[in-house]
Amino acid sequence: MLDLKPDFGGFFKDETFVGDFTFANSPSAVRRFPFPFDRDQYMYSVNIEPHVPTRPGSVLEHAFDIDEHYVSEMRDRARVLARDPLRCQSLPHMELAGWDLVELIMESLSRDYPQWFTLERSGNDWHWVNKPLGIDQRFTFLDPSTLPYGPMEYITRQMQGDFTLQDERDGNLWVDAGMVTTQADWSLDFDIGMNFFEWHAPVPLAHEKGIFDRALKFLLKLQHGAPVRRFNWTMTVNPLLDTAPETYPEWGPSKTTLTQANLGAKQHLRVELQSLFRLPRSNAIAFSIRAYLGSFQDLVTVPKWGRRLHRVVRDLHPDLAAYKGFLRNRDAMVEWLSKYDDGAPTSPGIWPED
Repeated sequence: MLDLKPDFGGFFKDETFVGDFTFANSPSAVRRFPFPFDRDQYMYSVNIEPHVPTRPGSVLEHAFDIDEHYVSEMRDRARVLARDPLRCQSLPHMELAGWDLVELIMESLSRDYPQWFTLERSGNDWHWVNKPLGIDQRFTFLDPSTLPYGPMEYITRQMQGDFTLQDERDGNLWVDAGMVTTQADWSLDFDIGMNFFEWHAPVPLAHEKGIFDRALKFLLKLQHGAPVRRFNWTMTVNPLLDTAPETYPEWGPSKTTLTQANLGAKQHLRVELQSLFRLPRSNAIAFSIRAYLGSFQDLVTVPKWGRRLHRVVRDLHPDLAAYKGFLRNRDAMVEWLSKYDDGAPTSPGIWPED
């Protein structure tokens, strides 16, 4: 295991995502939260757009977002992997894709956050420095013996959010590698080796509308240098990143603990910024799933978010509410949120200043 030497000074926070749950968003983190609803109704859709830099200061400013929770999330990832190494798996033919991911992430972070990350290259001799985690690594690109882990595991131990690497063959995409420790109730160990349709089989309503057929056709045309992104969302009781099926007995019972007195603090909207990159050597697709947590009591500080969240939760199709894991608590959530919906129209857009 990497000897993490986290620097909690200055920008980064020292917090936990289990036990005493000391995770909290600063006021600036609340303002940049990627609220996923641009209207008062929600229906599952592809909602893909180009993943280009936009909105300085937002989670969309760079290819990968590094925020105040970075060091704490990396410590939590190390904790989960120490307990269950199968959260990271890579089939043998995906090693080259792992090196592609190393290059993509190191180039992106050193370019976008030079105060924290640096990359020096002389041919295949690379020197990587990750200041927040105290990592100073010299290695030979494409030589796995020069890293403490395989290439995908090495770099994703240093990245917020989950990653899967999808191999393209037989006109389909196959989940053949991944680092998944912050998942919303799905299992890499179960899904590894599945194709695109098998992986998405649990999603209700979308298959009958042909959404995934269109999404696969789109992704098979994805070009190197033209990544795309979309938002997805679900709900989580307590700020818990690891909601895997393997640990359901530990976090599942928390759904029975909500009351009108504690719901604002305990109930969290969990938003995933999902980005897809075509990789140059392997032709695989890297799928980044970055999770953000926002408590209801934080979100309603933005009035239009409070109104819109109430309406989305209240009117969501029951099948989708069940799939997203909050059907049993929907009535309580609607009651709590109703205090923040004055019936006024909400302005378009997802950001507070829109």
